[in-house]
Amino acid sequence: MCGIVGWIAFQRDLEKERPTVDAMTATMVCRGPDAGGTWVSPHAALGHRRLSVIDLEGGVQPMTVDTPEGPVVITYSGEAYNFRELREELRRRGHAFRTSSDTEVVLRGYLEWGEGLADHLLGMFALGIWDGRTDRLILLRDQLGIKPLHVYETEDGVLFGSEAKAILAHPAVEAVVDADGFREMMGYVKEPGRTPWVGMREVRPGTMLIVDRGGVRERVYWRLEVEEHRDDTETTVRRIRELLEDSVSRQLVSDVPLCLLLSGGLDSSALTALAARKLAEEGRQARTFTVDFEDPDGFRGDEFRSSPDAPFAREVVDHVGTLHRDIRLDHQQLADPETRRTVIAAQDLPFNFGEGDNSLYLLFKAIREHSTVALSGESADETFGGYPWFHVPAVQQTAMFPWLTAAQPARTYDRELTLNTLDLPGFLAQRWSDTVARVPSLPGEDAHERRMREFCYVHVTNWLGTLLDRKDRISMAVGLEVRVPICDHRLVQYVFNTPWTMKTFDGREKSLLRAAVRDTLPASVADRVKASFPLTQELSYLGQVQRQAGELLSDGHRAVDFFDRALLTEAVRQEPQTVTRDGRDVLERVLDLAVWFDLYRPTVKLS
Repeated sequence: MCGIVGWIAFQRDLEKERPTVDAMTATMVCRGPDAGGTWVSPHAALGHRRLSVIDLEGGVQPMTVDTPEGPVVITYSGEAYNFRELREELRRRGHAFRTSSDTEVVLRGYLEWGEGLADHLLGMFALGIWDGRTDRLILLRDQLGIKPLHVYETEDGVLFGSEAKAILAHPAVEAVVDADGFREMMGYVKEPGRTPWVGMREVRPGTMLIVDRGGVRERVYWRLEVEEHRDDTETTVRRIRELLEDSVSRQLVSDVPLCLLLSGGLDSSALTALAARKLAEEGRQARTFTVDFEDPDGFRGDEFRSSPDAPFAREVVDHVGTLHRDIRLDHQQLADPETRRTVIAAQDLPFNFGEGDNSLYLLFKAIREHSTVALSGESADETFGGYPWFHVPAVQQTAMFPWLTAAQPARTYDRELTLNTLDLPGFLAQRWSDTVARVPSLPGEDAHERRMREFCYVHVTNWLGTLLDRKDRISMAVGLEVRVPICDHRLVQYVFNTPWTMKTFDGREKSLLRAAVRDTLPASVADRVKASFPLTQELSYLGQVQRQAGELLSDGHRAVDFFDRALLTEAVRQEPQTVTRDGRDVLERVLDLAVWFDLYRPTVKLS
């Protein structure tokens, strides 16, 4: 896993611009703490920061193949999980390899297939290839957008980078956020390809950009497609198991210590059980980690979590025999302003999950002391219909993103800002309409099946993007590579086309996944009701957050103006045990926004 950057300019000599390229590359040090390098030519400059995972000695980047017509150079982030098969195929086609890295396989795959490379890759990746034979750049992002890739068009080319901060480090780019940008940040409906920064966008998942002197051309090489599902339930369950086992097996390949994130829920427990079996065949033992909190008053259930994770995780550990460690976080670490600052800097944006992001960062930081690679269960809920709101008739009948309808978003922002200046309700309604218009349909599909197909589609294309971006940014802030086996695009495509009646054949959420892995798990875990990512229940944490937000109020920080001042003032002054959900939310968000303003000092244009 790595950080990549690049600058293509057809009307200037970039050999004189190495300091700028070095500065852009330096912003990616957290993503690649092991090594770094740049490659500069007259019209192309590529930078790379490396987290060494496969072929620790040989995978140095940017990597170059010199041809008689010119150099072909790659800067690459991610993993191609089918690189071994591709290497053998390329060898049969006459290619010779100097390393055992997947980077060289991808580079030589481009030499063999050109733009067709995208159709051969299975994995998570974001890459830039400069083809000196034709003076063109290829930017390529994986099918589901697991790895980030940002691009900024200039007068004579493009800038690109794994994260926005790499592009913002270029002296010609201003940190500007306009009204559309704030709508993007506040809406929780991440649109593929969009960023809040003016002039900057993401390469969309499943998409390739080709940049040459004629401009920028886009090629979509993969998208969710609709087709009739002909397999019966038994066959479908068996096929899902096969795809899961194949994906997990491929993602256990690593030359550095590897572990699994285990919550004791169905998704992470299934991955743990399948991985443990595979590793045992190789004479290895799976390593697992579970997050918990030092809450002196013990666990108290709420609407999002009816039970703690630790007992269920322990059952899985005992059942499959992993080498396990509980990571316990305390409220002092969570409330430390430096923790929040690091998290906001990692994500480049405010308005995500507040305390949940802070605890995820601390968990990853602790895990990184033992492992460099971790497997996680992202996309199970989106793919298999696991969220509670999938199954609420009132939510199903509402023309809006389900997670917004179900959660009844906290009314924390300034009313004039959200209703008049930004018209956030109108923005969300339009975004919903635009998104569902892209959902492919199946002839003869009844209204309910169509609606649930829309639900599955928007979760995979919109909501999942938020979660993948969060997991990538926070994990890479500590140099931890997180792999997500359930995001295998073959599995997601297959399950997307199963009818909703089959997805819920046992009357519950995630019926197909549960059936596919039940034999590997304790019954209590296989039947456990979904629980959200854990948060601390220690009131001392909330007390410190109140104090920090109170200082912003007293100082008149510009972040305060974006929120309902009465709600914020009340949340600051209340006893911690009486703070409402809206109050807690406004405290977290105002702190995040204040840190973001202080870090990036953006120019804000709301009119």
